[in-house]
Amino acid sequence: MRTTTNTSPIVVTLDAGGTNFVFAAMQNGSFIGERITRPSSAHDLDKCLATLIGGFREIIEALPEAPAAISFAFPGPADYRNGIIGGYLPNFPSFRDGVALGPMLEAEFGIPVFINNDADLFAYGEAMGGALPRINRRLEALGAAKRYRNLLGYTFGTGFGFGFVMDGKLNLGDNSCVETFCLKHRDYPQYLVEDGVAIRAVKRVYKELSKDERELQPKDIYDIAEGLVGGDVEAAKEAFATLGRVAGDAMATAATLMDGVIVIGGGLAGASKYFMPALLEEMRSQISTMSGDTLNRVQMKVYNLDDDAEFEKFARGNSTKIKVYGSDKEVVYDPEKRIGVTISDIGASNAVSLGAYLYAIDNI
Repeated sequence: MRTTTNTSPIVVTLDAGGTNFVFAAMQNGSFIGERITRPSSAHDLDKCLATLIGGFREIIEALPEAPAAISFAFPGPADYRNGIIGGYLPNFPSFRDGVALGPMLEAEFGIPVFINNDADLFAYGEAMGGALPRINRRLEALGAAKRYRNLLGYTFGTGFGFGFVMDGKLNLGDNSCVETFCLKHRDYPQYLVEDGVAIRAVKRVYKELSKDERELQPKDIYDIAEGLVGGDVEAAKEAFATLGRVAGDAMATAATLMDGVIVIGGGLAGASKYFMPALLEEMRSQISTMSGDTLNRVQMKVYNLDDDAEFEKFARGNSTKIKVYGSDKEVVYDPEKRIGVTISDIGASNAVSLGAYLYAIDNI
């Protein structure tokens, strides 16, 4: 490999899909060089592991200098801290009995290997280089004193992914299992909430409401809602609104326990115009005490940060000056507790890659 004077570390990454592996490298938070795509051979463990080693080696040999680490997302369940993948993995059945993937790659390449859940890395990328700094920059530009340090990241796609970053640290818990997909479904509490938020939910609800027997994808249903193709427009809109209500219910629970701004990404995020109103309405709903008092479901006021008028109110808050007892001094007091919801503007895939890169940089 050629040497270079660029001192910024290079990190090798992987997009691990059940069909294909996409190998790449990043430096300064951006991709460098060519990406390599190889079939994952997920049903054959020996082929799959050989593909991983071969793909990483091909990327590394083409780099201008030795990489500092390998860092990527891999589907769980897993013991991510120790780099072991195992359990129920529909897309990687050959990993079911447990594969020490991280230790194998470290032994092969002699550099640190970091493996995490994709939703965790999405949240980390958004917290360190996406939505969170973007929100704080806007607050600063508007002269607001408040800044945010915590972020809840959600991915709406084949599943209902979740990650939480608190004060710049990715919260992995004690078992690499900080999740919300297994909360109860708002309307069918015997089922997982994921069954009401994932791609399969949009397809199912549209089919139930419209009686349309075509095998449509969410993009098709979105186009129906937009009036671009034939179909039941109201059923299409309601399919996304139902997703919003179910997701909002789970988010209200999470936001109550983990105070921070919320960012949404994933394949379904592009339909936010149809699910966001219902999601916000659910998060802003009220509950009652047994004595008859009414209070907000989420104790913080919830703003739509993608609406400019709402963002200005979010930035302004309810600040006032109060006197310091026994002196002539005054201090600013803002009694309004508030959070906000935004759609990722860098996209889930880029956020995951950025999260993988930054996680490695922060831990080598």
